[in-house]
Amino acid sequence: MGIVTFALILLCIKLLLVPRSSFGSTHIGGSKAMREKGIYCVQSMDAMMRRDNPHRVQERRK
Repeated sequence: MGIVTFALILLCIKLLLVPRSSFGSTHIGGSKAMREKGIYCVQSMDAMMRRDNPHRVQERRK
């Protein structure tokens, strides 16, 4: 319990005393390494998968 309290106190001090301090982006798309691997946020990947592909093979219905 003491370690968690100490960590929270240090976090609060950083946020209060360091000018313009903020947390980095926590989104997957905000990570350069993930973008290089082709990994994006779920919403972006879903939108990419739902786009119509003009080169797809048309299926026949019987």
